[in-house]
Amino acid sequence: MTTDAPPPPSGPDTAPDQPTAQAFVRMQESPEFGELRRAHRSFAFPLTVAFIAWYLLYVLLSNYAGGFMGTRLLGNVNVALVLGLAQFATTFLIAWFYSRHAAGKLDPQAEAIKSRMEADA
Repeated sequence: MTTDAPPPPSGPDTAPDQPTAQAFVRMQESPEFGELRRAHRSFAFPLTVAFIAWYLLYVLLSNYAGGFMGTRLLGNVNVALVLGLAQFATTFLIAWFYSRHAAGKLDPQAEAIKSRMEADA
């Protein structure tokens, strides 16, 4: 398939200006970037700790509470199977929460920082 559009320009004159290393350091030290970092950490770290604790609870119960984990709930479905499947559900739930958090809070802040960096270049 061919088009009548001309090829894109190439060469050193067409490359967009890039921010300098000093501009990146200034941005990293700015309150705006600090707020972005805080917004990410305040969401990611607590959820990471909670998920690791939940996973370790599952592992410890599997190792030391075999009787409890072997308790049948419905037919051949026992507590261990339900908690194991809940691990998968928790993983997807956390990913969904993070994508909503990133789209609503992190991405707009990051876009503002990117726009400011490109405008100053």
